Amino acid sequence: MTIAIAITATVALLGIAVIFGADVVAAVVLRPTYAGVDDRTLVQAVGRGHHFGDRRLPVAGILGVVCTALTAALAFVAGLVLPGALASAALLLLLVWLLLFARISKPINARLAAAALADEVPADARALQQRWESIIDLRAVIQGAAVVLLALVLLLL
Repeated sequence: MTIAIAITATVALLGIAVIFGADVVAAVVLRPTYAGVDDRTLVQAVGRGHHFGDRRLPVAGILGVVCTALTAALAFVAGLVLPGALASAALLLLLVWLLLFARISKPINARLAAAALADEVPADARALQQRWESIIDLRAVIQGAAVVLLALVLLLL
């Protein structure tokens, strides 16, 4: 059973690491980059990034969430309470991340992607980007904490 838990935790870690990395790059590299460009360039770069990201990154994110849930369930079934609790805490964090993404980030992603593909610049493009960026640090911290919790699960097996 511990091998199955280790496999699900590892796959979860890999999926979460993809999203964590994307959020960290957005917070550390892209935010200051976009601050220094004009609005048309901002909309084209950010909008096209969201166009592709929102189509390709969900695979990693879903895999991370599903395997985190499996890790928690398997750990509890195996009687491993602490690893089960740690994986459950990671799952809770991921669900909070999903809520933030769905409520704040995703609608902005869709709006900026549509504008970029239509070669338009919304009057509020900069405000939209600032709203999106207002939670990127929190999103990265949440994903990072989930990575740490799942790493602890692996250490305890």
